[in-house]
Amino acid sequence: MDYGKTLHLPETEFPMRGNLPKREPELLAFWKDNDIYHKRLKKREGAKKFILHDGPPYANGKLHIGHALNKVLKDIILKYKTQQGFYTKYVPGWDTHGLPIEHAVIKETGLNRHEMSPLDLRKRCHDYALARVDEQRADFIRFGVLGEWDYPYLTLAKHVEVAQIGVFGTMAKKGYIYKGLKAVYWCPHCETALAEAEIEYKEIKSNSIFVRFKAEDLGSHAPQGFDKGHTYALIWTTTPWTIPANKAIAANSDIEYVWVKVGDDALLLAKELVESSMEAAKVTEYEVLPGVMKGTDIEGLRFVHPMYEDRKVPVILGDHVTLEAGTGLVHTAPDHGVEDFEVCKKYPDWHLEPIGTVGPDGKYTSAVPGYEGKFALDMNVEMIKALAASGALFAKGSLRHQYAHCWRCKNPIIYRATEQWFSSVDGYRKKALEAIDQVQWIPSWGHDRIYNMIRDRGDWCISRQRVWGVPIPIFYCREHNHAIITDETIAHLQEIFAKEGSDAWWAHTEKELLPEGFKCPECGCTEFRKESDIMDVWFDSGCTHQGVLCHDPELAYPADMYLEGSDQHRGWFNSSLLTSVAANGIAPYKAVLTHGFTVDGEGRKMSKSVGNTVAPQEVIDQYGADVMRLWVSSADYQGDVRLSPKILKQLSDVYRKIRNTFRFLLGNINDFNPETDAVSYKDMSEIDKWALLRLEQVLETVTEAYENYQFHVMYHTIHNFCTVDLSSIYLDVTKDRMYTEKTDARERRSAQTAMYIILDTLVKIVSPVLSFTAEEVWKYMPAVSGKEESVLLTDWPEYHKEYLDTDLAARWTKLLSYRSDLTRILEGARQDRTIGHSLDAAVTIYATGDSYTFLKEWEDKLATLLIVSEATLVEGAGPVDAVAGEEHGDMKAVVAASAYEKCERCWKHDKTVGTDADHKTLCHRCVSSLE
Repeated sequence: MDYGKTLHLPETEFPMRGNLPKREPELLAFWKDNDIYHKRLKKREGAKKFILHDGPPYANGKLHIGHALNKVLKDIILKYKTQQGFYTKYVPGWDTHGLPIEHAVIKETGLNRHEMSPLDLRKRCHDYALARVDEQRADFIRFGVLGEWDYPYLTLAKHVEVAQIGVFGTMAKKGYIYKGLKAVYWCPHCETALAEAEIEYKEIKSNSIFVRFKAEDLGSHAPQGFDKGHTYALIWTTTPWTIPANKAIAANSDIEYVWVKVGDDALLLAKELVESSMEAAKVTEYEVLPGVMKGTDIEGLRFVHPMYEDRKVPVILGDHVTLEAGTGLVHTAPDHGVEDFEVCKKYPDWHLEPIGTVGPDGKYTSAVPGYEGKFALDMNVEMIKALAASGALFAKGSLRHQYAHCWRCKNPIIYRATEQWFSSVDGYRKKALEAIDQVQWIPSWGHDRIYNMIRDRGDWCISRQRVWGVPIPIFYCREHNHAIITDETIAHLQEIFAKEGSDAWWAHTEKELLPEGFKCPECGCTEFRKESDIMDVWFDSGCTHQGVLCHDPELAYPADMYLEGSDQHRGWFNSSLLTSVAANGIAPYKAVLTHGFTVDGEGRKMSKSVGNTVAPQEVIDQYGADVMRLWVSSADYQGDVRLSPKILKQLSDVYRKIRNTFRFLLGNINDFNPETDAVSYKDMSEIDKWALLRLEQVLETVTEAYENYQFHVMYHTIHNFCTVDLSSIYLDVTKDRMYTEKTDARERRSAQTAMYIILDTLVKIVSPVLSFTAEEVWKYMPAVSGKEESVLLTDWPEYHKEYLDTDLAARWTKLLSYRSDLTRILEGARQDRTIGHSLDAAVTIYATGDSYTFLKEWEDKLATLLIVSEATLVEGAGPVDAVAGEEHGDMKAVVAASAYEKCERCWKHDKTVGTDADHKTLCHRCVSSLE
């Protein structure tokens, strides 16, 4: 005879298997077709805003797992803030200008940019960027991220460009913009200046050489007994290719220098570095001559360039000279080093200006006779040979060290002295530092990191020698080359850009771009030429606080939050802060949250060459976006975040447990109407009250975790609640009454009431993370009055302080500690085959003292709590074979197989089985329930 349900998962249409890769697109279509995102905004219209300004990824390739980490974190925050009642319009953005796009276009097409017109190249870059935006947008949507996907912001958008040149004009008006000759990072392959944020470091092997500079004029500091032909300054360098650009030798005023006799020659170098220098040169016989000179003593001594005898090289002083390596005398080439350039500027009367040894393409110019047209970075060996031939090479070797590379083409870069446009950070550095103190940095160490960067950074090189970007809106009068940027010229350009975009700069003549009848404010000249450089791409994205936040009245400036990877302290956080402070005097953000980088399971950087990358598209195709989103929430993102196939498998198992908890709850309330069947809290069974107590504690912990952006705390709390409190205790214990009691029995309705409250709360608090699954669960929940169309339209659950019964909490904490002991004893009996299923067991519990007194209160509920057929409490120490509890030594138990028959319906062994003539296989309770 079929007596109905078994003691397995309850009946529900909610699928056991998630099949997320197939089901999630259906839910995406539901969100889109029903415009859930905009309904969410409509519901919060007029509420307090929480605006998270999106840091724009580059539109130049497929998304990687770091993009997924970043966008999902943003989405989790905004979904939570929406539930908390905030208006959370989210405008995703893309960085669509600059070298990354131009480089990708040239690489894909094989075109020569020098042979293309600016407008043709810009058109190709424009189309390429928009195509990548479409591809990336589709992936972001597939991640489950809600936002203004039909109306994102792009740095190539006209209104964004208009705002950007407005910021530039304001900064210029305040005196923060200037053109100057400086040594800057230069990529000879991309032929442009680079910002510090566009540099990455890789280990390379370099030549290291010791070079002798013959003495020319030593004044009173010549070593006794040596003529000029045998007297030298000894320098050390790892860039032999820069020797042709040498203009000076730098010493430190506080370092002690000596003459060292080597053979027939005397060499000048730092006293403390004599031994290491001779050892590196494999010189074993040498003599340190008497007398010590400070750097200040040798300032002005003159030597001869080892390749050009007519070039006299003076000793100058610089604080950058140290005793860490080399000889204490630094080869100084103002063309190719920031410190070299700056220290040479301190001697204006000595004519130590850059020579111009290397052109934009990295090749030697005519300033290096005999080597013109040769790629400088390939000339290290040739320079060493030339130095050896002239007798200047003292020793050579090699070393491995970190060297700057271009972030785009991945090739080594150089320093190159060129005229560039700069922003004078000194003009607003103090304000920027003050603004940093007003921002909430999450984690807190972000404050010191960016503070130190702004405090120590030099002027910002904002010009780039490319065409795909926003032009530097400056004109020059042809008569005297005056640089012109005024309120009038900027306003006129903004009108033009608002209609045509920045293409207008290349499409029109200077006369067409300037106000009618415009004259040079300096000299009255009426003929002009345009600046050919564009702005640094970081200036583009750094100005979006004006072009996006201030442009849209539904957003806010400053934004409530910027959220990006920790590398953006020197990137977007930095450029946004500087432009905002320079233009408006305030930071563009109230809070900045940073996350680490994605690494593999062993903590190694993900790399295609290593083969340890995990693409988000692959994760979604195999597991679904919700498992990927669960991964994002599970990690402490403040450090590097690990991901591997093994980690994904573990997270998939966790997801399955959470999903099965939802399924179990849905099945248990399948015949429950919350509006007519609910039991009041005061009338609930105590175990149901305990479940709601735990739910309230979980709600408090999870809410605090969301508020503090500690999502891994939320993850562990919910995982523990589902697997321990619910699955292992509450749902397991209440399973019996759910399946065996009458449908409308008070105890059953009490449990269903608790389960509905738990389900309703749980689905809402996981929805920011498991958005797809929560939406799916929501569809199967009872259709109560006022139920929202989507879980993403719900409010955050209300608190129920009455659930936090401290006496109840203490009682159940103690009771569950006994249950834990007894469960371990039952497991031992199962392992030694005394019993099979726990319902086969008859447990006799022996207790004394406090344990007996406490357990006596629960005597009639112990069998239910332990999920056994019989539980008998006996006062006393118990027999020898009784097993003691680990936590409660004054409690022991003996487990035996029940002697009674098993009820076919509830599976309990009971003495009443078979006593009813019509139901020979049922116990009395089940017979009563059926009647």
